[in-house]
Amino acid sequence: MLQQVHHRVAALAAALVLSFSGVGAQGADMGFGGNVKTPRYQEQIYPPWSHGENNPAIDKGLEFTVPEVDNLPDFHGSIDNPQFVIFAGGNYFFVMAPLVEAFEKEHPDLKGRIYYETLPPGILIKQMEKGGTITVGNMTWTVHPDVYAADLDTVNRLIHKGTMAGPAVPYATNDLTIMIPKDNPAHITGLADLGKPGVRLVMPNPEYEGVARQIKVSLEKVGGKPLEQMVYDAKVKKGETILTQIHHRQTPLFLMQGRADAGVTWKSEAIFQEQAGHPISHIPIPAEANTTAIYAAAMVKDASHPQIARQWLDYLVSPQALKIFERYGFKPYTGAK
Repeated sequence: MLQQVHHRVAALAAALVLSFSGVGAQGADMGFGGNVKTPRYQEQIYPPWSHGENNPAIDKGLEFTVPEVDNLPDFHGSIDNPQFVIFAGGNYFFVMAPLVEAFEKEHPDLKGRIYYETLPPGILIKQMEKGGTITVGNMTWTVHPDVYAADLDTVNRLIHKGTMAGPAVPYATNDLTIMIPKDNPAHITGLADLGKPGVRLVMPNPEYEGVARQIKVSLEKVGGKPLEQMVYDAKVKKGETILTQIHHRQTPLFLMQGRADAGVTWKSEAIFQEQAGHPISHIPIPAEANTTAIYAAAMVKDASHPQIARQWLDYLVSPQALKIFERYGFKPYTGAK
């Protein structure tokens, strides 16, 4: 199927060259760089990296995914009458598939009936404020979450606001790291190096990624306000810092494409990339400069499936779930940072 798509697009590109120029050789110099073939995307670089394995739907029908063109890596499952819906902050998109799979084994009646999203917490809030409706490309759909997961402060804030039904259930913690290409071309050794001229960065966007707050704190611990402003202000204006538009899934993507030299993410994400066999590594951040996140979840007010929501919240603090988190460097929440 994908080969047919590539062939059709290649034929269209060639036809466009001829229509623009009237002569194929001349058309090759009109914006095509001498190459009228469709680029063959490296599928191991472009998400989704799961090759369909993170889709909990049973009947997948026609499978059609083209990297960088038709691709929805943060939406999982079927929206056809799901029996349980989870909105989970994208900080651990890679953990959700094994968590859901194990939960389904405990609740076989839910097999293929769970839908979940792994967008940044701030974007998920905006979707909830829009009644659960979201538009991606030319498609619009509505789904109402039963559970929302993010950092503990955000969950508590939404409970206080009335969006969520308390109490919050904290279950895991995570630390920051510096993600780099495996060969470390910029020779990064620590956070201070991120402020150096010429070092290209890809950083979480403070507008809707809570991790940016923790990163700024860590930058200030190492280099004071000047380092934080260099990374998140001066380098942004200079074009040396790319701010993500989605979440940390973009960080390894840009690193593997050679568009950036480093980016600060949660340690778990670097571990996932390394386990996936991607040419990614990371530089540990010392404890005195690091910042710890506490992950929590709560039931959404007026959830459609409150009983299952409560079962999921209990499951998140179970030894089985925490063991899955620990595969990627998460630690169980013990009540203290």
